[in-house]
Amino acid sequence: MAISNAQPVATTASPASQGSPLVLRIIGAVALAHLINDLIQAVMPAIYPMLKANYGLTFTQVGLITLTFQLTASLLQPWVGYYTDRRPQPFLLPAGMVCTLVGILMMSQVSSFGLILLASGLIGIGSSTFHPEASRVARLASGGRYGLAQSSFQVGGNAGTAFGPLLAAAIIIPYGQGNVAWFGLFALLALVVLYAISRWYANHLRLHQLKQGQAATHGLSRGRVISALVVLGLLVFSKYFYMASFTSYFTFYLIEKFDLSVASSQLHLFLFLGAVAAGTFFGGPIGDKIGRKAVIWFSILGVAPFTLLLPHVDLFWTSVLSVVIGFILASAFSAIVVYAQELVPGNVGMIAGVFFGLMFGFGGIGAALLGHLADLHGIEHVYFLCSFLPLFGVLAIFLPRTRKA
Repeated sequence: MAISNAQPVATTASPASQGSPLVLRIIGAVALAHLINDLIQAVMPAIYPMLKANYGLTFTQVGLITLTFQLTASLLQPWVGYYTDRRPQPFLLPAGMVCTLVGILMMSQVSSFGLILLASGLIGIGSSTFHPEASRVARLASGGRYGLAQSSFQVGGNAGTAFGPLLAAAIIIPYGQGNVAWFGLFALLALVVLYAISRWYANHLRLHQLKQGQAATHGLSRGRVISALVVLGLLVFSKYFYMASFTSYFTFYLIEKFDLSVASSQLHLFLFLGAVAAGTFFGGPIGDKIGRKAVIWFSILGVAPFTLLLPHVDLFWTSVLSVVIGFILASAFSAIVVYAQELVPGNVGMIAGVFFGLMFGFGGIGAALLGHLADLHGIEHVYFLCSFLPLFGVLAIFLPRTRKA
């Protein structure tokens, strides 16, 4: 592929330089790989209704499937990022996709709940090795526009998450679990792309300082930095606990409350996830212009009026509000990651691993707990409780400025 033979870019690329074909090609390739990675992962919640019916699973067991995937995807990521900040490993990009390929092929053939958990865990391990290094490559190719690069990378993942349920509804739901194997073709395509990216990455490592030890320029004390990271963690908690209610249970909510078919409920989930992808894309560049704190504040606290309304409206307004919620809520994540990277410069992979790990971890724990609550009190009660989570956004008032001194 052409990207592997491109000439090196300068270490201190100016903001104008990111418009070059080289930078756009690398960012686009990483975004495409992220799209495929997350599209495959999105197959899991998309086939939950089928798995639940085929194996007689409870909502608690459905939550445990998500928990297994999310924990394997989250616990390894910070350690992978910490290690590769000091010893970058380009080969982890294609290696992680091999693990994902094995997991998705297993999922097409499993015959028990235990094997479903094993396949979910393998897909999660593939994700944990992909995100820290891929996020680093996006930043390396950013030309200084870190918000744009991070949001482009992230929107690829959100787009994959959005298209996953749609493709599952077309390929898997009508024809059975064995057709999950078709998604292995996407994994093979991602392997080719990631191999080319890893070659580009390896060729550029000697020209870029990717290790820790870069001087911070924000002028904040260590204690202030730690407290800001804790606040960011709490904001990620509120965001992804709420997101878990949609990604794992929105189809069940629509089926139970409005008597929709599985295929129709998947379409509504696609609209929500499409809005998430759009919000992610705009959040990064806007953060580059007006500041990341403002984006974080608006995204999480600003969505609260809409989440509070959602449990009390009819199907039409549920559809409208879900799109508005997805768009606003998603704009925060790219800003949060880049903001945290500015707080702890020189640890790009570790910070990406921590926050992607928190995203998956909180999402998995949220899915398990919300599934248990749904078994006890019903799925509608879950959405009523979750509607208050965005009020955590008020904590953004404690985030300091990170502009250079």
